[in-house]
Amino acid sequence: MQESGELLRSIVDTAPVMIWMSGVDKLCTYFNRFKLQFTGRSLDSELGDGWTEGVHPEDLGRCWDISTKAFDIRDPFAMEFRFRRYDGEYRWILSSGVPRFTAGGSFVGYVGSAIDLTERKRAEESLSKVSQRLIGAQEEERVRVARELHHYINGLTLLHINLDRFRHAPESMVEVRQEFREARQEVKDIVSGILDLSHRLYPLKLEYLGLAAAAASFCRELSERRKVRIDFHCEGVPNDVPKEISLCLYRVLEEALQNAIRHSSSRNCEVSLRGESNEIELTIRDSGLGFDPEAAVKGRGLGLVSMKERLTLVGGELSIESQPQHGTTIHARVPLKT
Repeated sequence: MQESGELLRSIVDTAPVMIWMSGVDKLCTYFNRFKLQFTGRSLDSELGDGWTEGVHPEDLGRCWDISTKAFDIRDPFAMEFRFRRYDGEYRWILSSGVPRFTAGGSFVGYVGSAIDLTERKRAEESLSKVSQRLIGAQEEERVRVARELHHYINGLTLLHINLDRFRHAPESMVEVRQEFREARQEVKDIVSGILDLSHRLYPLKLEYLGLAAAAASFCRELSERRKVRIDFHCEGVPNDVPKEISLCLYRVLEEALQNAIRHSSSRNCEVSLRGESNEIELTIRDSGLGFDPEAAVKGRGLGLVSMKERLTLVGGELSIESQPQHGTTIHARVPLKT
């Protein structure tokens, strides 16, 4: 037993991860050598609540709340925060802990570990910035193509008007009149198709009518086209929502509703758009098949990733509540910056 204990202490001390222990009073009683090397402080300085001196002031209150609540109910916990290294640089740390019990079931404190997440955080931020730039470039290209299509629509509309004159051709020109009627209908169909494509590329209604009217129009048109029921509710949305916020929420609405119709097998959806003095909230609900959000993001849930990245661009947040066979609720919140 003595040899096993020494071996365990040796492993814990040389492990390339920070390891800590605490008692029932929530004060730390042990840190391994790697933890002390990371902070450059002595064991006596770190014991008790001395370790909190290295936590970034902006993160300290949140960390204390999370760990305290976990202690009180004897639950495992995990939290991310910034922690000062020996050279003064604050590094992102992931710390997790689990409760310890004696053989008789008595609670004796917590044991946990912490790892440095900084490089992973930086890689995620770099990837996010690239994704955001791609979204911005995509929207710019959509606007350009949509405006060019509108230019051609004007020409086709004029042609349609000119063809309309031949409706009054003499009765003797029956075949000619029929051909012009067919040509007129073809031009009309082409105009309708290009107009629909243009709207899908970039919703000009956002510029002319605002977010609330454009969202209501999209829900109505999608409902008619896909033969589903979409209940749209709007309240308190200002007319002067910034362009980038309007476009972001409109794209989230598009993606969420199309995913619901395509994948959930639900024939009923609810959309709520609500504005307050400092933010706008968009909620899309369906009663369909549901899914596992984490598995979808890790798999091929590119639509979910795109929605999150779009909201990140405007300082917003996305939350998803879904369970198999119990429907899905997608909630987007964007602050209104003054």
